[in-house]
Amino acid sequence: MENETSYYSTSTTQITKTPDQEWTDYLIVFIKATIMGSIIIVSIFGNLLVIVSVMRHRKLRIITNYYVISLAFADMLVAMFAMTFNFSVQIFGKWLFGYFMCDVWNSLDVYFSTVSILHLCCISVDRYIAIVKPLKYALSMTKKIVALMLLATWISPAFLSFLPILMGWYATKEHLEEHFKNPENCEFKVNKSYAIISSSMSFWIPCTIMIYMYLAIFREANRQEKDMYNRHGAALLLHQNNTNGDMLSNSGGSSKTLTLHEINQDLHHTPTKERNINKMKREHKAARTLSIIMGTFILCWLPFFLWYVTISLCTTCECSDTVVGILFWIGYFNSTLNPLIYAYFNKDFREAFKNTLQCAFCSLCRRPPSDLDKFDIRRPSIRYDDRTRSIYSETYLKHIDRRRSSEFGSSL
Repeated sequence: MENETSYYSTSTTQITKTPDQEWTDYLIVFIKATIMGSIIIVSIFGNLLVIVSVMRHRKLRIITNYYVISLAFADMLVAMFAMTFNFSVQIFGKWLFGYFMCDVWNSLDVYFSTVSILHLCCISVDRYIAIVKPLKYALSMTKKIVALMLLATWISPAFLSFLPILMGWYATKEHLEEHFKNPENCEFKVNKSYAIISSSMSFWIPCTIMIYMYLAIFREANRQEKDMYNRHGAALLLHQNNTNGDMLSNSGGSSKTLTLHEINQDLHHTPTKERNINKMKREHKAARTLSIIMGTFILCWLPFFLWYVTISLCTTCECSDTVVGILFWIGYFNSTLNPLIYAYFNKDFREAFKNTLQCAFCSLCRRPPSDLDKFDIRRPSIRYDDRTRSIYSETYLKHIDRRRSSEFGSSL
């Protein structure tokens, strides 16, 4: 037993309490039930809202949001199968569902939490390729590749959770025998080897990958923005000098003509250039939103895994069940925060959530789902409007009528 680490404990001690202490305990239980119940409800319905919104709105059906839908589904399962069982333990003070279901709960807890974390790792890789290597993104991130990545994300954690836990490899024989004799105490005591391997695969390795990816993303995003602004500023300065006659002269060569052409290309907003700029802005906004999600993930899960590794390596260290329960629920809270982050930082998701909730609560389900195009307000391009105007348009016909009228009046 000296090589075991207590991952979670539900054991209780019978103590005679006064009426005042009982009322205090009831109040604490009520507060705990309210907080944890709110986290569970918001997590389930918030992640369900993400899934429904992406399915209903065409503009949100992009490659990156495939990961978002899968992540929302994983977070919803965390709330349904991990939080709910932990909720019962925190409220009743003991395990109520028998020996076998204790192992099932521990397996589901490790499995869904690891799946959620691996999704965030896949999202960071997707954003890295989209921003740092945009020319390779269309070839690298096809629907088939994304499907394989998601499949691996859902299958691989099973070898870290269900297999070692149900086979009894995660603990010593002494703990397994004690657990069999006292099934009401659902203690997840792991040995050092399993603690190090599981924490590395579930947190430390994915977290390291995410930090590296997002550092590279921020460096590249800053470089692209600086290049764009520097080029536009230089083009504006050259255009002003050319207007004053300081740069180009009548004796200029073809190189100066090319420079003038590049200046005009930079100063005027062509449709292709506007699409490229808007695409870059969307990529940077998506990366910023997902980086906030990653930062929240680290803040939520880092305390738990620091405790998990420390208590596994220190055989004499102890920690109360209250502190362990708090660390668990801080980690669980990450599954609740993701939909809130989407709604606050991403305009497309915010409008999609609003539209979906209107259909759900205002009897507007018969209205066709919005494609969010009306929320994508952009500055019109003058050159594009002039070039794409049809000779049969109303403006062109009015102009022809006025010219013909003036010609007829002058002939008179």
